[in-house]
Amino acid sequence: MTQQITPELTQWIVAQAQAGHSAESVLQSMMASGWDEDVALDALESTLRSHLNEQAAAQGLPPAVPVPEPDVDESPLYLDGGDRQVAVLSVMASPRVVVFGGLLSDDECDALIAAAKPRMSRSLTVATQTGGEEVNADRTSQGMFFQRGENALVKRIESRIAKLVNWPVQNGEGIQVLQYVPGTEYKPHYDYFDPKEPGTPTILKRGGQRVGTVVMYLSEPEKGGGTTFPNVFLEVAPKRGNAVFFSYERPHPSTKTLHGGAPVIAGEKWIATKWLREGEFK
Repeated sequence: MTQQITPELTQWIVAQAQAGHSAESVLQSMMASGWDEDVALDALESTLRSHLNEQAAAQGLPPAVPVPEPDVDESPLYLDGGDRQVAVLSVMASPRVVVFGGLLSDDECDALIAAAKPRMSRSLTVATQTGGEEVNADRTSQGMFFQRGENALVKRIESRIAKLVNWPVQNGEGIQVLQYVPGTEYKPHYDYFDPKEPGTPTILKRGGQRVGTVVMYLSEPEKGGGTTFPNVFLEVAPKRGNAVFFSYERPHPSTKTLHGGAPVIAGEKWIATKWLREGEFK
């Protein structure tokens, strides 16, 4: 007999969540009562997502959307990047932050820098007033963009990221390479596009909202240059070959994804950034 997700079941799941029980304990209770694991998981996921969206709507927040998600539920030491095993160095739930070790090889870091150097110019930011691009005093780096799939190196890295975070390659923007010298920084900001800005509808036509970011470290400054998350007092060191991933399920500060590139104090920092969209980026 097929098990059905009934209104009574969803009400019970919500009540358990409101009472402070973890999703894992609720799942175990359902299975102990005879529920099939797959049905129980579907019921939990759909009910809790709907409940959270209702709470968000009551607070005037935008609805949550699916986001990229590395498979870290069982605390793996490594994840399969397709052509490379990538270490999981640290995981944070809220905000969702995963630090990867050895996402890029030294040769790949060098190759990205070499390919980017001839095309570097003052970094621009998206102009949410118009939907175009502009120079921003908060961002004092030099940068350039590779087109998605522009060459074999870029394709390989994009495929690896897609595998690691379970998100389609076509939903990614092109990789941006940035150079920071002493005194340069990127002050704290959000990567999603502010729904209240007049230029945002134009930006969203190219693939919807940004829902995830991967920052890859291509070189190591002597001092400074970490990726900071001020709301949760986290700083990720710019270790060559490593990367930090974070996602944001709604374009709102409640995601706690305020972040910045701390000023470089000595040496220089090179990074490659990959932004992930809701849909296909065109």
